[in-house]
Amino acid sequence: MAAKETIHVRRDPRTLALALAMPLVMLVLFGYGVSTDVDHLRLMVSDQDQGAASRALVRAFQGSGEFELVTRRGPEQAEALFRRGDAVAALVVPAGFGEALSRGEEAVVQLLVDGADAMVATQLIAKAEAVVRAEGRRLAGPEAARLEPPVQVKLWTRYNPAGRSAYYLVPGISAFLLAITAVMLTALAIAGEWERGSMEQLFASPVGRLEIVLGKLLPYLALGMLELQLVVAFGAVAFDLPMRGSLPLLFLTGLLFLVGMLGQGLLISVLAKNQLVATQAGTLSAMLPSIILSGMIFPIENMPLPLQTVSRLIPARYLVHALRGILLKGNGLAELWPDLLALAVFAVAIVGLATARFKRRVA
Repeated sequence: MAAKETIHVRRDPRTLALALAMPLVMLVLFGYGVSTDVDHLRLMVSDQDQGAASRALVRAFQGSGEFELVTRRGPEQAEALFRRGDAVAALVVPAGFGEALSRGEEAVVQLLVDGADAMVATQLIAKAEAVVRAEGRRLAGPEAARLEPPVQVKLWTRYNPAGRSAYYLVPGISAFLLAITAVMLTALAIAGEWERGSMEQLFASPVGRLEIVLGKLLPYLALGMLELQLVVAFGAVAFDLPMRGSLPLLFLTGLLFLVGMLGQGLLISVLAKNQLVATQAGTLSAMLPSIILSGMIFPIENMPLPLQTVSRLIPARYLVHALRGILLKGNGLAELWPDLLALAVFAVAIVGLATARFKRRVA
């Protein structure tokens, strides 16, 4: 019996792939992708003093290894940078900073923080305060060891000043739920038709392949949109999630995302043609990337470059970013068009690929 089963395993490449390749894939994802540490925090600097002390403070931020100076602009530009995700903090050094220190007085710098990601904001504030404290003592000289640091940080947190984790997690969880249910809906439903033999009968009809694909997709798309509305409504009622952006824009984003995910499930069902394999493939292809590579929990910026590149192929990454932008920041089309474009490209590509595979099987 063992020899017979060994022959079966050798003849089934899917079993071999599941047993050998999948552990390696998961090890890479969890080993490199799962990290809650944040570094290379994108920092905007507004140095209104332009003195030796203020320049030394900015150099201290740059030399800490925790912050990455992305631009020098006026403090009024911080809001736009936060909305686009180009910066997560803005350091504002007021005029007279150096003079205050030279007179032995307390100097105050402002730190504006994008609080949409509560975990990043918490670590960012702690690291910024550590840098300011250390540099302040250095600027004050040897006597500083016995005194309070002469430089203080005045914090101003945008979008989520209370640091509520629900504001950060609910959009990510919503994207995950939509991804997994959309993929499984079409993967299982169509795979069931393959097993029952009804799909071949459908192909024998005069209906075109694209019409079949769209006909299979549209009912589940309506179901997915209903699910999106339920998730958003529940988040608003149960977690007091704000809605600062456009509701139609939110639904457009969700629509593009769902078309892509339903197309992915459709493609899986075409390739697998049985519900067991479709379940495994749907779970692995939708669940793990949506959790690990979407930025839902773990910062993408801290992942190795190859994983960051792979994450650009994950639709959940764009939905998570768009949902947080719409719900928490009130982002509009000007900030969200890259996410919408990525979701649209993925949706068209995956539906086209699924349609092509239908044609290939019929032939």
